[in-house]
Amino acid sequence: MSTAQKVQQECPGIADLMLLMASSIEDVARAIDQESAIRFLERILAAERIYVAGAGRSGLVGRAFAQRLMHLGFESYVIGETITPAFRPGDVLVAVSGSGETRSVVDACETAREIGGTICLITATPDSPIGRMSECIIEIGNSHLPNADIPSDFEIRQLTGQYRSISQSFAPLGTLFETGALIFSDAIISALMDVKHCTIEELQDRLANVQ
Repeated sequence: MSTAQKVQQECPGIADLMLLMASSIEDVARAIDQESAIRFLERILAAERIYVAGAGRSGLVGRAFAQRLMHLGFESYVIGETITPAFRPGDVLVAVSGSGETRSVVDACETAREIGGTICLITATPDSPIGRMSECIIEIGNSHLPNADIPSDFEIRQLTGQYRSISQSFAPLGTLFETGALIFSDAIISALMDVKHCTIEELQDRLANVQ
């Protein structure tokens, strides 16, 4: 049997899988607490500066959010970059962590809290170390951890191939959390555009033109 024949026989339709994921994301969106979402929006609007922290794929979601905030005219930074300035009281740290206990993100949140900043968490696990120090929590789906002994340090999990954000088999390794977190952050950007009365032309003026 050729590879193409095996794929056709054993693999579900790609479009069907996409529709199944879209349906799951719709369920996630309907379950988001609207008061928490409004509180998140208010924290962003009130922030002096906005910092974003995350590891792995969650970190990529955070970077995308920080970039969009910059396009809207906010002063936004990614924790860990060489050009990121010192955190100050009045700043907001947005943590993106499905488990809510990734060691590097926990450390960043603890430091931000000691300095006097506000912590907002996007997570699948609100009852977590980061959740317990956050003023605003956005719950994206839920996390069912199969093994409590899996290390909380992202770098160690990456080296050993152990992952904590487990979703349905059709979207493994935290995919639904990360996709939901990305869509939520884009929805926040859309809401901020309305509140700030931003035009597409204003955003285009801030897009990178030296690449």
